Amino acid sequence: MNHNNIIGYTILCILFSTVSITAQEGKDAITSPSEYTTALYKAAPDGVETRWISAENLQGLKGEGGQSNKGAKGDAFFVLAPGERKVIFDQKGAGLITRIWLTSTIVWAKEIRREMTIDMFWDDAEKPAVSAPITDFFGVGLGEMLPFENALFAQPEGRSFNSFIPMPYRTAARIEVTNESQYYAMLYYDVDFLKVPKHDKDVLYFHAYWSRDLKTKLGEDFEILPKVNGKGRYLGTNIGVIGNPDYQGTWFGEGEVKIYLDGDNELATLVGTGTEDYVGTGWGQGKFNQQYHGSLISDKENDLYAFYRYHIPDPVFFHKDCRVTIQQIGNSQKPKIQEMLKNGAELELVWLYTYGKDVARSTEAPVVNRLLSMENPPALDSEDFGIGSTNFYRRDDVSATAYFYLDKPYSELPSLPPKEHRNKHLQERVFKNTGE
Repeated sequence: MNHNNIIGYTILCILFSTVSITAQEGKDAITSPSEYTTALYKAAPDGVETRWISAENLQGLKGEGGQSNKGAKGDAFFVLAPGERKVIFDQKGAGLITRIWLTSTIVWAKEIRREMTIDMFWDDAEKPAVSAPITDFFGVGLGEMLPFENALFAQPEGRSFNSFIPMPYRTAARIEVTNESQYYAMLYYDVDFLKVPKHDKDVLYFHAYWSRDLKTKLGEDFEILPKVNGKGRYLGTNIGVIGNPDYQGTWFGEGEVKIYLDGDNELATLVGTGTEDYVGTGWGQGKFNQQYHGSLISDKENDLYAFYRYHIPDPVFFHKDCRVTIQQIGNSQKPKIQEMLKNGAELELVWLYTYGKDVARSTEAPVVNRLLSMENPPALDSEDFGIGSTNFYRRDDVSATAYFYLDKPYSELPSLPPKEHRNKHLQERVFKNTGE
């Protein structure tokens, strides 16, 4: 077993154990998926069956796959007409989705990628627990396609989508894909799952929520996950940022991620120290791709970022409610701050500090000045600006997919916004500049 496989195996163990799918002692039929998905050497108990759903076997029926064209790859894909919604997974009874793989001709037509959406329904709920653009749901923000692999998602060569998130259901599950574009789209897919006798009471339902703010409000945090009520686990997020041209040449990522748990109001229980710190790096944010955190797009010249953080070895549990936000704070030095203020850029100073000429070898302690508002800002030529860095509230285009488990198959979160909102500015700000 190579290093990556060992990591993947360990991740599955952690995921299944922390989602709390556990076996009850003394039963003849073990109902815990962790017993037969993470222990590679154990046989499955009676009632546990492996199935694949694809266009070649629509219901995953035993001994009935690949019938068309005498078994010679007769139905490898569907064609989705413009505006068509297709059910790609529809099962009754208890089960556990272990892997989803998709690809489509939309991967080559980048201007319509966010016009293909995925919805997931558990236990016949009317409202989907998952509703997101396909590109963003499968781990990359900004509607991009990039080669990467982490604990939950993978695009081996940047032209397919893979999810390895365990998704249990008790009585039913349905997955739908919708083509909201004006073009016909070929869709290839596999949904791999286990049929199981039942799940224990503490098994949670998987959810995903996508949102976007085209221009965040000055001084207000972007909500990665609006408040959800119930018992569950916040699994993490991938975020996309399109920087406001008014701040071109400055650093966007000083904002702290805050997680409000179980009745938190004005102040959060879990608070980070900055955007790049939240995703595990520091002093800026270059490109990197690791199992639990990464930054798949880091384009300082065009102010484009797509990054993720998944709380797998460091679980975030909640018992009553959860809300997750990220501050919209940037940083620059005195001359640039002065230039932006003179040009009328919308910003509000948060704090500033001064230090010696060599920050790594300063013989004097940095001086920090915290500014709570711009009611009495220092003059542009004031020494209070110092020769160090200044943090400021800013307004950017931010989108995010939040992943979480909840003790019910639905939530009260807002519905997915229309395609016009999802696509706005991508062609001229993202695809034109990334050159992918």
